[in-house]
Amino acid sequence: MNLRKSILRVFDVRAKPGKAELLKQKLSDTSVSVVKGKPGNLGYFFGGNISSDGNDLVFISVWENLASIKSNFGEEWEKSYLPEGYEEIIESCSIKHIEFNVNLN
Repeated sequence: MNLRKSILRVFDVRAKPGKAELLKQKLSDTSVSVVKGKPGNLGYFFGGNISSDGNDLVFISVWENLASIKSNFGEEWEKSYLPEGYEEIIESCSIKHIEFNVNLN
């Protein structure tokens, strides 16, 4: 089996009431621009929790290794990076990093 380790950077976020659609739009353009094409980024995806009120969303980026995350997000890599305009529409958020194995067969 040919396994490769990578890291998921999971931005878990709850939009303020009435702001979920605006946050979805920001995830699809602003958040994408933060990671797309950056050294070590292998991709990204985002969406909403289908069993909630629609205000719970996630943005997940996939990274080659921890060094690439630190290079892109700096010394505060363990904190949520909030581009301009996010604080006004977010009720709460968190960031976590998950190491996982990918089967490359």
